[in-house]
Amino acid sequence: MKNPVHVAVTGAAGQIGYSLLVRIASGQLLGPDQPVILRLIEIEPAMKALEGVVMELQDCAFPLLKGIVPTCDLNEGFDSASWALLVGSVPRKAGMERKDLLGINGKIFTSQGKAIQENAASDIRTLVVGNPCNTNCLIAMNNAPDVPKDRWFAMTKLDENRAKTQLALKAGVDVTDVKNLAIWGNHSSTMYPNYFDATIGGKAATDVITEEAWYKDEFIPTVQQRGAAIIKARGLSSAASAANAAIDTVANIIKPTAADDVFSVGICSQGEYGIEPGLIYSYPIKSDGEKLSVVEGLDINEFSQQKIKETEAELSEEKTMVSDLL
Repeated sequence: MKNPVHVAVTGAAGQIGYSLLVRIASGQLLGPDQPVILRLIEIEPAMKALEGVVMELQDCAFPLLKGIVPTCDLNEGFDSASWALLVGSVPRKAGMERKDLLGINGKIFTSQGKAIQENAASDIRTLVVGNPCNTNCLIAMNNAPDVPKDRWFAMTKLDENRAKTQLALKAGVDVTDVKNLAIWGNHSSTMYPNYFDATIGGKAATDVITEEAWYKDEFIPTVQQRGAAIIKARGLSSAASAANAAIDTVANIIKPTAADDVFSVGICSQGEYGIEPGLIYSYPIKSDGEKLSVVEGLDINEFSQQKIKETEAELSEEKTMVSDLL
Protein backbone atom coordinates (compact mmCIF):
# COMPACT_ATOMS: atom_id res chain seq x y z
CA MET A 1 0.00 0.00 0.00
CA LYS A 2 1.27 3.44 -0.93
CA ASN A 3 1.72 6.18 1.65
CA PRO A 4 -1.31 8.48 1.84
CA VAL A 5 -1.24 11.74 -0.10
CA HIS A 6 -2.52 14.79 1.76
CA VAL A 7 -5.11 16.69 -0.30
CA ALA A 8 -6.23 20.12 0.96
CA VAL A 9 -9.60 21.48 -0.17
CA THR A 10 -10.85 24.96 0.67
CA GLY A 11 -14.55 25.73 0.73
CA ALA A 12 -14.97 22.09 1.71
CA ALA A 13 -18.55 22.45 2.96
CA GLY A 14 -19.71 24.38 -0.10
CA GLN A 15 -21.62 23.09 -3.12
CA ILE A 16 -18.58 22.21 -5.22
CA GLY A 17 -16.70 20.85 -2.23
CA TYR A 18 -19.61 18.58 -1.35
CA SER A 19 -19.62 17.16 -4.89
CA LEU A 20 -15.83 16.91 -5.00
CA LEU A 21 -14.87 15.26 -1.71
CA VAL A 22 -16.64 11.96 -2.27
CA ARG A 23 -14.88 11.58 -5.61
CA ILE A 24 -11.47 12.33 -4.11
CA ALA A 25 -12.03 9.88 -1.26
CA SER A 26 -13.19 7.16 -3.64
CA GLY A 27 -9.97 7.32 -5.64
CA GLN A 28 -11.13 9.27 -8.67
CA LEU A 29 -8.64 12.11 -8.17
CA LEU A 30 -5.32 10.30 -7.79
CA GLY A 31 -6.16 6.74 -8.73
CA PRO A 32 -7.74 3.56 -7.33
CA ASP A 33 -4.61 2.49 -5.44
CA GLN A 34 -3.63 5.84 -3.88
CA PRO A 35 -4.72 6.40 -0.24
CA VAL A 36 -5.51 9.99 0.72
CA ILE A 37 -5.83 12.14 3.79
CA LEU A 38 -8.33 14.96 3.31
CA ARG A 39 -7.51 18.31 4.86
CA LEU A 40 -10.80 20.21 4.76
CA ILE A 41 -10.62 23.97 5.14
CA GLU A 42 -13.57 26.22 5.86
CA ILE A 43 -14.32 29.59 7.41
CA GLU A 44 -15.46 29.59 11.03
CA PRO A 45 -19.21 30.10 10.32
CA ALA A 46 -19.24 27.00 8.07
CA MET A 47 -17.54 24.63 10.50
CA LYS A 48 -20.86 23.16 11.69
CA ALA A 49 -21.81 22.30 8.11
CA LEU A 50 -18.34 20.86 7.60
CA GLU A 51 -18.92 18.61 10.61
CA GLY A 52 -21.85 17.08 8.74
CA VAL A 53 -19.73 16.60 5.60
CA VAL A 54 -17.11 14.78 7.67
CA MET A 55 -19.78 12.49 9.09
CA GLU A 56 -20.95 11.61 5.59
CA LEU A 57 -17.41 10.89 4.44
CA GLN A 58 -16.93 8.62 7.43
CA ASP A 59 -20.21 6.86 6.71
CA CYS A 60 -19.07 6.04 3.16
CA ALA A 61 -16.30 3.83 4.62
CA PHE A 62 -13.95 4.53 1.72
CA PRO A 63 -11.01 2.09 1.80
CA LEU A 64 -8.64 4.76 0.44
CA LEU A 65 -9.59 7.48 2.93
CA LYS A 66 -7.00 7.26 5.70
CA GLY A 67 -7.79 10.45 7.59
CA ILE A 68 -9.85 13.65 7.68
CA VAL A 69 -8.66 16.95 9.13
CA PRO A 70 -11.47 19.55 9.30
CA THR A 71 -10.17 23.01 10.19
CA CYS A 72 -10.56 26.76 9.80
CA ASP A 73 -6.84 27.26 10.37
CA LEU A 74 -4.93 27.65 7.10
CA ASN A 75 -1.63 26.46 8.55
CA GLU A 76 -3.20 23.24 9.75
CA GLY A 77 -5.21 22.89 6.57
CA PHE A 78 -2.26 23.03 4.19
CA ASP A 79 0.15 21.12 6.42
CA SER A 80 1.89 18.36 4.41
CA ALA A 81 -0.45 18.85 1.42
CA SER A 82 0.80 17.59 -1.93
CA TRP A 83 -2.32 18.81 -3.72
CA ALA A 84 -4.31 21.92 -2.84
CA LEU A 85 -7.68 22.49 -4.48
CA LEU A 86 -8.67 26.08 -3.79
CA VAL A 87 -12.41 25.92 -4.27
CA GLY A 88 -13.77 28.46 -1.81
CA SER A 89 -14.25 32.07 -2.88
CA VAL A 90 -16.74 34.88 -2.38
CA PRO A 91 -19.29 34.88 -5.24
CA ARG A 92 -20.12 38.02 -7.16
CA LYS A 93 -23.33 39.61 -5.90
CA ALA A 94 -25.76 42.11 -7.38
CA GLY A 95 -24.22 45.57 -7.66
CA MET A 96 -20.70 44.28 -7.10
CA GLU A 97 -18.08 45.42 -9.60
CA ARG A 98 -15.40 43.03 -10.80
CA LYS A 99 -12.79 45.15 -9.04
CA ASP A 100 -14.66 44.71 -5.74
CA LEU A 101 -14.79 40.94 -6.19
CA LEU A 102 -11.10 40.79 -7.06
CA GLY A 103 -10.24 42.82 -3.97
CA ILE A 104 -12.30 40.68 -1.58
CA ASN A 105 -11.08 37.36 -2.96
CA GLY A 106 -7.58 38.70 -3.38
CA LYS A 107 -7.12 38.95 0.36
CA ILE A 108 -8.35 35.36 0.78
CA PHE A 109 -5.91 34.02 -1.80
CA THR A 110 -3.06 36.11 -0.42
CA SER A 111 -3.44 34.32 2.92
CA GLN A 112 -3.80 30.94 1.27
CA GLY A 113 -0.68 31.46 -0.84
CA LYS A 114 1.34 32.35 2.25
CA ALA A 115 0.01 29.33 4.14
CA ILE A 116 0.87 27.02 1.23
CA GLN A 117 4.37 28.47 1.15
CA GLU A 118 4.90 27.87 4.86
CA ASN A 119 3.17 24.53 5.39
CA ALA A 120 2.64 22.44 2.28
CA ALA A 121 4.75 19.49 1.17
CA SER A 122 7.74 20.12 -1.07
CA ASP A 123 5.89 18.61 -4.05
CA ILE A 124 2.76 20.76 -3.62
CA ARG A 125 0.66 21.44 -6.71
CA THR A 126 -2.28 23.84 -6.56
CA LEU A 127 -5.43 24.00 -8.68
CA VAL A 128 -7.56 27.12 -8.25
CA VAL A 129 -11.27 26.60 -8.87
CA GLY A 130 -12.77 29.57 -6.99
CA ASN A 131 -13.53 32.50 -9.27
CA PRO A 132 -12.11 34.65 -10.69
CA CYS A 133 -9.79 31.65 -10.79
CA ASN A 134 -7.04 32.92 -13.11
CA THR A 135 -6.30 36.02 -11.08
CA ASN A 136 -6.93 34.29 -7.74
CA CYS A 137 -4.27 31.79 -8.84
CA LEU A 138 -1.95 34.65 -9.79
CA ILE A 139 -2.34 36.18 -6.32
CA ALA A 140 -1.77 32.92 -4.45
CA MET A 141 1.23 32.06 -6.63
CA ASN A 142 2.89 35.41 -6.02
CA ASN A 143 2.43 35.00 -2.28
CA ALA A 144 4.25 31.65 -2.32
CA PRO A 145 7.49 32.64 -4.08
CA ASP A 146 9.36 29.47 -3.13
CA VAL A 147 6.82 27.20 -4.84
CA PRO A 148 7.79 26.78 -8.52
CA LYS A 149 5.47 28.66 -10.86
CA ASP A 150 4.84 25.57 -12.95
CA ARG A 151 2.91 24.03 -10.03
CA TRP A 152 0.05 26.53 -10.14
CA PHE A 153 -3.07 25.94 -12.24
CA ALA A 154 -6.40 27.68 -12.86
CA MET A 155 -9.35 25.57 -13.95
CA THR A 156 -10.66 26.04 -17.48
CA LYS A 157 -11.45 22.36 -18.05
CA LEU A 158 -15.11 23.04 -17.25
CA ASP A 159 -15.24 25.43 -20.20
CA GLU A 160 -13.52 22.83 -22.38
CA ASN A 161 -16.04 20.18 -21.36
CA ARG A 162 -18.89 22.56 -22.11
CA ALA A 163 -17.43 23.40 -25.51
CA LYS A 164 -16.86 19.76 -26.47
CA THR A 165 -20.45 18.94 -25.55
CA GLN A 166 -21.82 21.75 -27.71
CA LEU A 167 -19.82 20.54 -30.72
CA ALA A 168 -20.91 16.94 -30.10
CA LEU A 169 -24.58 17.91 -29.85
CA LYS A 170 -24.41 19.98 -33.02
CA ALA A 171 -22.61 17.24 -34.98
CA GLY A 172 -24.77 14.47 -33.55
CA VAL A 173 -21.80 12.46 -32.27
CA ASP A 174 -20.55 11.17 -28.94
CA VAL A 175 -18.58 13.70 -26.90
CA THR A 176 -15.56 11.38 -27.00
CA ASP A 177 -15.34 12.03 -30.75
CA VAL A 178 -14.43 15.68 -30.09
CA LYS A 179 -10.73 16.31 -29.52
CA ASN A 180 -8.12 19.08 -29.70
CA LEU A 181 -10.58 21.65 -28.36
CA ALA A 182 -8.80 24.11 -26.07
CA ILE A 183 -9.85 27.16 -24.10
CA TRP A 184 -7.59 30.19 -24.42
CA GLY A 185 -7.28 32.91 -21.81
CA ASN A 186 -9.46 33.77 -18.86
CA HIS A 187 -12.20 31.72 -17.21
CA SER A 188 -14.70 34.49 -17.87
CA SER A 189 -17.03 35.71 -20.59
CA THR A 190 -13.96 36.60 -22.71
CA MET A 191 -12.62 33.02 -22.86
CA TYR A 192 -12.02 31.72 -26.35
CA PRO A 193 -12.93 28.12 -27.26
CA ASN A 194 -10.74 27.69 -30.34
CA TYR A 195 -12.81 25.49 -32.62
CA PHE A 196 -10.44 25.92 -35.58
CA ASP A 197 -8.01 23.35 -34.15
CA ALA A 198 -10.73 21.00 -32.87
CA THR A 199 -11.47 17.67 -34.51
CA ILE A 200 -14.68 15.64 -34.68
CA GLY A 201 -14.23 11.98 -35.48
CA GLY A 202 -10.71 12.69 -36.67
CA LYS A 203 -11.80 15.40 -39.11
CA ALA A 204 -11.46 19.15 -38.71
CA ALA A 205 -14.48 20.45 -36.81
CA THR A 206 -14.98 23.13 -39.45
CA ASP A 207 -15.28 20.39 -42.09
CA VAL A 208 -17.94 18.57 -40.07
CA ILE A 209 -19.87 21.65 -38.93
CA THR A 210 -19.53 24.08 -41.80
CA GLU A 211 -21.79 26.88 -40.57
CA GLU A 212 -19.37 29.68 -39.70
CA ALA A 213 -22.19 31.83 -38.33
CA TRP A 214 -23.15 29.10 -35.86
CA TYR A 215 -19.65 29.04 -34.34
CA LYS A 216 -19.50 32.81 -33.94
CA ASP A 217 -23.11 33.60 -33.05
CA GLU A 218 -24.13 30.52 -31.04
CA PHE A 219 -21.21 28.28 -30.07
CA ILE A 220 -18.83 30.86 -28.60
CA PRO A 221 -21.51 32.83 -26.69
CA THR A 222 -23.06 29.61 -25.35
CA VAL A 223 -19.73 28.44 -23.93
CA GLN A 224 -18.86 31.88 -22.59
CA GLN A 225 -22.25 32.33 -20.88
CA ARG A 226 -22.92 28.74 -19.81
CA GLY A 227 -22.27 29.39 -16.13
CA ALA A 228 -24.73 32.29 -16.08
CA ALA A 229 -27.31 30.17 -17.91
CA ILE A 230 -27.04 27.45 -15.27
CA ILE A 231 -27.48 29.98 -12.45
CA LYS A 232 -30.59 31.35 -14.21
CA ALA A 233 -32.07 27.88 -14.67
CA ARG A 234 -31.04 26.26 -11.41
CA GLY A 235 -30.93 29.23 -9.07
CA LEU A 236 -27.46 28.08 -8.02
CA SER A 237 -24.07 28.03 -9.68
CA SER A 238 -22.45 25.01 -11.33
CA ALA A 239 -21.42 22.48 -8.69
CA ALA A 240 -21.32 18.88 -9.94
CA SER A 241 -19.90 19.89 -13.33
CA ALA A 242 -17.27 22.10 -11.68
CA ALA A 243 -16.24 19.29 -9.32
CA ASN A 244 -16.08 16.92 -12.28
CA ALA A 245 -13.84 19.35 -14.17
CA ALA A 246 -11.49 19.60 -11.17
CA ILE A 247 -11.15 15.81 -11.16
CA ASP A 248 -10.58 15.88 -14.93
CA THR A 249 -7.94 18.59 -14.62
CA VAL A 250 -5.81 16.70 -12.10
CA ALA A 251 -6.09 13.55 -14.22
CA ASN A 252 -4.96 15.51 -17.28
CA ILE A 253 -1.98 16.89 -15.37
CA ILE A 254 -0.71 13.61 -13.90
CA LYS A 255 -1.34 11.33 -16.89
CA PRO A 256 0.28 11.49 -20.36
CA THR A 257 -1.91 13.23 -22.93
CA ALA A 258 -3.10 11.18 -25.90
CA ALA A 259 -1.24 11.93 -29.13
CA ASP A 260 -4.41 13.17 -30.86
CA ASP A 261 -5.64 15.42 -28.08
CA VAL A 262 -4.90 18.40 -25.82
CA PHE A 263 -6.47 19.79 -22.67
CA SER A 264 -7.08 23.22 -21.20
CA VAL A 265 -5.70 24.68 -17.99
CA GLY A 266 -4.51 28.09 -16.90
CA ILE A 267 -0.75 28.18 -16.32
CA CYS A 268 1.83 30.87 -15.69
CA SER A 269 2.57 32.25 -19.16
CA GLN A 270 6.17 32.26 -20.31
CA GLY A 271 5.26 34.45 -23.28
CA GLU A 272 3.92 31.67 -25.51
CA TYR A 273 2.00 33.00 -28.51
CA GLY A 274 2.91 36.54 -27.50
CA ILE A 275 0.92 36.48 -24.24
CA GLU A 276 2.22 38.69 -21.42
CA PRO A 277 4.62 36.64 -19.28
CA GLY A 278 3.44 36.06 -15.72
CA LEU A 279 -0.29 36.02 -16.42
CA ILE A 280 -2.23 32.87 -15.53
CA TYR A 281 -3.45 32.12 -19.04
CA SER A 282 -5.23 29.05 -20.40
CA TYR A 283 -3.58 27.36 -23.36
CA PRO A 284 -3.81 24.07 -25.27
CA ILE A 285 -1.65 21.84 -23.09
CA LYS A 286 -0.04 18.42 -23.22
CA SER A 287 1.38 16.44 -20.31
CA ASP A 288 4.01 13.72 -20.29
CA GLY A 289 2.79 12.64 -16.86
CA GLU A 290 5.36 14.82 -15.09
CA LYS A 291 5.58 18.17 -16.85
CA LEU A 292 3.18 20.26 -18.91
CA SER A 293 3.96 21.99 -22.17
CA VAL A 294 2.06 24.46 -24.32
CA VAL A 295 1.32 23.05 -27.77
CA GLU A 296 3.60 24.91 -30.15
CA GLY A 297 3.36 25.85 -33.81
CA LEU A 298 -0.40 26.30 -34.11
CA ASP A 299 -1.55 28.41 -37.03
CA ILE A 300 -3.53 31.18 -35.36
CA ASN A 301 -5.79 32.96 -37.85
CA GLU A 302 -6.83 36.59 -37.58
CA PHE A 303 -10.15 35.87 -35.88
CA SER A 304 -8.53 33.64 -33.27
CA GLN A 305 -5.72 36.12 -32.69
CA GLN A 306 -8.26 38.85 -31.96
CA LYS A 307 -10.09 36.66 -29.45
CA ILE A 308 -6.85 35.51 -27.82
CA LYS A 309 -5.70 39.10 -27.33
CA GLU A 310 -9.09 40.24 -26.00
CA THR A 311 -9.01 37.73 -23.15
CA GLU A 312 -5.33 38.55 -22.49
CA ALA A 313 -6.27 42.22 -22.15
CA GLU A 314 -8.87 41.36 -19.51
CA LEU A 315 -6.34 39.31 -17.54
CA SER A 316 -3.81 42.12 -17.76
CA GLU A 317 -6.44 44.55 -16.45
CA GLU A 318 -7.25 42.20 -13.56
CA LYS A 319 -3.56 41.94 -12.74
CA THR A 320 -3.35 45.73 -12.52
CA MET A 321 -6.39 45.80 -10.22
CA VAL A 322 -4.69 43.49 -7.71
CA SER A 323 -1.13 44.73 -8.15
CA ASP A 324 -0.91 45.66 -4.45
CA LEU A 325 -1.50 42.00 -3.53
CA LEU A 326 1.22 40.52 -5.73
